[in-house]
Amino acid sequence: MKIIVISVLFTKTQVILAQSLPMVKNVDVQPFKAQIKRLIEAKVLLGEPFTAATKLKIDQAFAQNDEDNAISQAQKILDSQCLIDIQINPESRVKVNEGNANPVLVEKGWRNFLVKVRNEAGVTAPLRLSSINALPLAGSPKNEVKNRWLDLDVFNSQPLTKALSGLALEYRIIQLYSRDKGKRDAKLSFDVGQGTQDLGFRNEVSLLFDCLPAHTIKLNVLDENNKPTTAGFEIRDHLGRVYPSQAKRLAPDFHFHPQIYRAHSETVKLPKGTYQIKFYRGPESITQIRNINVNAHSKTESFKVQRWIDPSLMGWWSGDHHIHAAGCAHYSNPTEGVHAPDMMRHCIGEDLKVGANLTWGPCFDYQKQFFTGKDDRVSQFPYLLRYDVEVSGFGSHQSGHLCLLRLRQQMFPGGDSKHHWPKLCLNTLRWAKRQGALVGPAHTGWGLNQTSSNLPTYEVPPFNSIGANEFIADVTHNIPGPNGKLVPAVDFLSMCDTPYVWELNIWYHILNCGFRTRISGETDFPCIYGERVGLGRSYVKLDNKLNYNDWCEGIRSGRNYVGDGRSHIIDFHVNDVEMGTKGSELRLSKSGTVLVKAKVAALLPTQPIPDIAKRTYTEKPYWHIERARIEKTQKVPVEVIVNGYPIAQEEIIANGELQDIAFEVPIHYSSWIALRILPSSHTNPVFVIVDEKPIRASRRSAQWCLSGVKKCRKEKLRFMGENEIGDFNKTYDHAEMVYKKIIKESVAD
Repeated sequence: MKIIVISVLFTKTQVILAQSLPMVKNVDVQPFKAQIKRLIEAKVLLGEPFTAATKLKIDQAFAQNDEDNAISQAQKILDSQCLIDIQINPESRVKVNEGNANPVLVEKGWRNFLVKVRNEAGVTAPLRLSSINALPLAGSPKNEVKNRWLDLDVFNSQPLTKALSGLALEYRIIQLYSRDKGKRDAKLSFDVGQGTQDLGFRNEVSLLFDCLPAHTIKLNVLDENNKPTTAGFEIRDHLGRVYPSQAKRLAPDFHFHPQIYRAHSETVKLPKGTYQIKFYRGPESITQIRNINVNAHSKTESFKVQRWIDPSLMGWWSGDHHIHAAGCAHYSNPTEGVHAPDMMRHCIGEDLKVGANLTWGPCFDYQKQFFTGKDDRVSQFPYLLRYDVEVSGFGSHQSGHLCLLRLRQQMFPGGDSKHHWPKLCLNTLRWAKRQGALVGPAHTGWGLNQTSSNLPTYEVPPFNSIGANEFIADVTHNIPGPNGKLVPAVDFLSMCDTPYVWELNIWYHILNCGFRTRISGETDFPCIYGERVGLGRSYVKLDNKLNYNDWCEGIRSGRNYVGDGRSHIIDFHVNDVEMGTKGSELRLSKSGTVLVKAKVAALLPTQPIPDIAKRTYTEKPYWHIERARIEKTQKVPVEVIVNGYPIAQEEIIANGELQDIAFEVPIHYSSWIALRILPSSHTNPVFVIVDEKPIRASRRSAQWCLSGVKKCRKEKLRFMGENEIGDFNKTYDHAEMVYKKIIKESVAD
């Protein structure tokens, strides 16, 4: 035992014992090192990362050749940060002692502490923590309210394991929250299951916490026009810890975000200290960073958003057709998902004008009550929120998930929940189309995996997942719309939330066959992406005032481009035909040259973001302007795409300024033309019809589609119920017949 004299107060010597925690020997270094790696990742996730110096020391410890010494050094480094030492003896009895970490909490805030677990019994049960000070206030005797000041949790989520690993030594994280400020006593009790508490209350330890006071800071938040708005704020202290703590946030603050969203005149509580605040308002804004010092005199902080572009001023309205208020990163308790005001706050904070809030499998029977077939009442122009449906998690989605937008009725006939829906996508599409819905597959690329980065590629994917799988057959069908007139079974393919080659490849092939499915941008928040809403978005051109129905109709007619919001392709024309108008058709009596023009803008930081640039296209983020950067420059290429292939390009400086581009493009036979900044933005096509002939641009594309139908048919048959086998066979028989006909009609290989 090492005794350190800290200070002398008056005539009395006060001695504090800084005990070295018991060391554990004979530990295998490989699993121990892996557990510490997960611990480091968990600390980052919780917003309280280890300092760079501590991580360096840990790395240096494990770099030693002497494994015993490496484990010993790592323990010494981590022990200094442990609040509690926990021993589980060979009989699985739990005994605890106070550790070396300072017992300091923050009023209205969470703190994360390490505990050392010496697992002599090799227990693989969860570590449990309780306290009489953390009993619920609901139903509490009045005289106990003051004593129940604490809340607590053991962090057992990924990247950590839910239970102890059984290793003789590991470090875990406990989380403590103080309702109050000042000195507070708490009794913490640990166990690993019923009956594992050691005798004589040795599984308990009483600690005196110093709960530091927080300050209420009012935020003045203005947009570029000095009007009150909502923005995102990422607040960190000098150690990189996130405030408010992510660990126990409830809506409207999401626990899986480092940022919070605050409107003008709203507040945030912060303990005394210096903070770095990063604030922004979606990809059309410029991220700003500033430092603030919070003390007893702090009352108000003012922020003004800077914007580099505003497409809405040119009539282009952003939207994300695939966000969720329940499931995935959301919680199902204390509420079953979150609610419209919470989602609206996040949309406004990201300057996302339209949010399609899709009810799906998780919490469906609770969330379905919010569907009205109209804009939700939280909408405040120009920000619109609408509840619609994703067919996902229904037990009927194996042929591919579907986004059903602009529904008038949300429930498929024959039931009142999610278990009776068709397994054949086309049967769901028939029902949705009869009510005038806008429909398309979600997360297009899942099941369309490619081994090549070529675009287009002629490798036939497995069609074995939940993306645009059955789509390869459904796109060949026309089905009755609201007035009985036949309309395409599918309106759009979703872009931006799966690898772009997988998404675009199937689209290019079906366009080459003469089909006119458009594209729309989505995030699938918070499932594929949890960072924020609107990571994938559509910008729809509207002539009149923004409304949800017209915005959806703009996608159906292809009057939109998609992307990450960091680049923009405005007013794309081929000759005098603007994308999405006049059926997106330019008619030529014979082959000739057309003029392609647009206004484009992009914004790149002057220095590359190396961790994005080095990733393969199958790694997130799938769509990001950084991937388009021409190496060692601030330029990106704008490409003209004809029938799936780039035939011309112009490099632009990605400095945020709108620039005019124009190309003369030879057209020999009926073709489609689009513009792209890959993989950041992509327009819908303009169809150039030569001599009244349909687009039959590639025999190989039609053969790819036919092979895809056969592959998908074989893969999805096993999911069909007996009552849909007949419809299934008709769907795929028709698709095979159509593609065989297109193969014969194709004018080029």
